[in-house]
Amino acid sequence: MLKLHEKSRDDPVALMADIGRRARAAARPLAVATAERKHAALIGMAQAILRHEQDILDANAIDIKNGEQSGLSASFMDRLKLDPGRIRAMADGISEIAGLRDPVGDVIAAWDRPNGLHIERVRTPLGVVGVIYESRPNVTADAGALCLKAGNPVILRGGSDSLNSSAAIHACLVEGLKAAKLPQDAIQLVPTADRAAVGEMLKGLSGNIDVIIPRGGKNLVERVQNEARVPVFAHLEGICHLYIDRSADLDMAARIAVNAKMRRTGVCGAAETLLVDRAVAATHLVPILGALRAAGCEIHADAEVLKVFADAQPATDADWVSEYLDAIIAVKLVDGVAGAIEHIENFSSHHTEAIVAENTNAVERFFNEIDSAILLHNASTQFADGGEFGMGAEIGIATGKMHARGPVGVEQLTSFKYRVRGTGQVRP
Repeated sequence: MLKLHEKSRDDPVALMADIGRRARAAARPLAVATAERKHAALIGMAQAILRHEQDILDANAIDIKNGEQSGLSASFMDRLKLDPGRIRAMADGISEIAGLRDPVGDVIAAWDRPNGLHIERVRTPLGVVGVIYESRPNVTADAGALCLKAGNPVILRGGSDSLNSSAAIHACLVEGLKAAKLPQDAIQLVPTADRAAVGEMLKGLSGNIDVIIPRGGKNLVERVQNEARVPVFAHLEGICHLYIDRSADLDMAARIAVNAKMRRTGVCGAAETLLVDRAVAATHLVPILGALRAAGCEIHADAEVLKVFADAQPATDADWVSEYLDAIIAVKLVDGVAGAIEHIENFSSHHTEAIVAENTNAVERFFNEIDSAILLHNASTQFADGGEFGMGAEIGIATGKMHARGPVGVEQLTSFKYRVRGTGQVRP
């Protein structure tokens, strides 16, 4: 196991260069590993996590204590904390990934040309993936398992606040690799909190990293996007909107609003802005906001909302672009679905938006005109999750438009190549 809560004594540049070389060396054997061997490794990882539950909890307790002493926010502490349920969820997620079809070698498309050439587009691993993340130690398990399933070595650089927890989880992943006789360097955890290690990863480790995936706050993602010399799967803020249409069932709307905001306030799929159709302000607004307040949510409301619901704070311009990751929601009245679409297009981070409505025309307009990675109808924004999509887990929600968008799961961690079969053709 890695030394816990201790900076590596190695020079970070030399350390990261060595990690990059070892990851590249693991790439070829992993790319050609059989589906059966990868499955065995993943099952071994899941079993090891359950077997070492107490070790993981003990390591997490150190991180929790350090986080409390350093004054981490409530949302950070929520993402950092592990308990037996979350550990079992990690193991279950890995087992679910193990059960997915191996994407490597899938024929995506095939066709014949008039000259007799047979052409196939086939899934291949991306290569070495670098994942830089904050707070959530479960990302260690999710990212390691997803990259392995897709045939990619991965270099994991967790936040200093979760170093102990991530190291304990990583040790379980290595157990699975060993048991399946796959390269142990296929999943590496950077053993230092030195920020210089991140800079080396962003440079690409001398060509040994093929893609970077950041998972964390806005500052981390912006740094990665600004400094990376390799392709990035971008995940910006989760400024997620929930729109209550005039045709919405009130009980359903209130239930979804409370869940979308309060189930887990620190996840990127938590609703941050509630938009309510002005046409039902008299009937829907107070019951929905009352349910949110009863659940412990602080409400930042525009002037119109404050007139009918006084138990709120005045919203400022900053509220419409805030990812609170806390028990706070911004609320505004809009003119129907058109007003909701206009507000979302102006302020959304294009992560996840939801509409509660019974009118199919309103729903279709919402779906057709909003350009966000995930759109939901009559469901909580908290379903913006790879596990809920049947992907087993995710590395993150990509909000860009290149290569991957939405939950980044196994298929999104592959590229493709063309196989062309001939019978002696030459080009005239």
